[in-house]
Amino acid sequence: MSDDWQSFFAKDASLFPHLADLQKEQVLLSTMSEAAFRQASFLDQRIFTPDLQRQVVSWADVASVPLANLPKPQYIFHIGHVGSTLISRLLGEIDSILALREPAILRQLADVRINNPAEIGWTGDEQAKRLDQVEHWLSRTFHPDQRVMIKASSFVSPLAQDLLAGSGTALFLVASRERYLQTILAGDASKQEAAALTELRLKRLEQHLGQPVGTMEQLTLAQTSALGWLCEMVTLCDAEKRCPDADIMWMDFDHFLNQPAGKLQSAADHFGRSLPLDQAEKLVSGPIMTSYSKAPEYDYSASLREELLAEAGKIHADDIRQTLLWIDQLARQHPKVAAAIATAETKR
Repeated sequence: MSDDWQSFFAKDASLFPHLADLQKEQVLLSTMSEAAFRQASFLDQRIFTPDLQRQVVSWADVASVPLANLPKPQYIFHIGHVGSTLISRLLGEIDSILALREPAILRQLADVRINNPAEIGWTGDEQAKRLDQVEHWLSRTFHPDQRVMIKASSFVSPLAQDLLAGSGTALFLVASRERYLQTILAGDASKQEAAALTELRLKRLEQHLGQPVGTMEQLTLAQTSALGWLCEMVTLCDAEKRCPDADIMWMDFDHFLNQPAGKLQSAADHFGRSLPLDQAEKLVSGPIMTSYSKAPEYDYSASLREELLAEAGKIHADDIRQTLLWIDQLARQHPKVAAAIATAETKR
């Protein structure tokens, strides 16, 4: 990578702020082409290869690079496992959109927000300053008519209220409680992920509700799965409430699958992009819709998803029913949970 990296950083999006060492105040820059961004499912360590050019620079040096006054990125926030990567890939086929999927540096800042580690020791003002800097870095594009659209990791949702403050634009992707439970319980990997995230989600939910909803030892498998829905829905509802001037569109992923061309066109229109219906139909009839978005080398379709969810619904029918009752009980105790349920049922 060139010693004159600052001029390249100011020119376009080719030098990507991949990761940060927050204690050492350093940033790892990676060289990315426009095609590489389009291909990448995740902008984190999973795309590291021996051929990926990287360079560590100081945070202060990156922050000192003069950048143009770029428009804020637009965002896709979601509750996890609801087709956000798929929709990001479809919208990313529009020439005027530079789609960034799950920048790891945002997840690092979200972790600081949630856990406020002592070794970092940032004040609230310092956190806000760093987030503004990173958002500005991520706003760079390859062409003047492009605008960045960030598909955030669900772990980044605690930052949504800051990223959408003022007149931010976002798509919030969700699913019903029952469909979400079927989705998580349908796969071994998603069940393992839910179990691994239980402690963090209990902590985040307690921060929102003001009191704990249980302990790890008390929760069933289906309840640990439901924590994902509860935690992320409450977080997104809270973000919408705190950002009255933001332009937020809610979309249920199952509704998208029922009318993919029309819903894709609606999403594009929400982001200010023209997508004629015939082009939308061409996109949703193409290979993006019939491959697994996080690993496109594998086939995966809406019909296969429906089969897997139906099977999980049958196998775990009793656990799902009991867990829905548990969520209803929480809703009677916590208005924020009740608001999340109402939102999922009405804003589709």
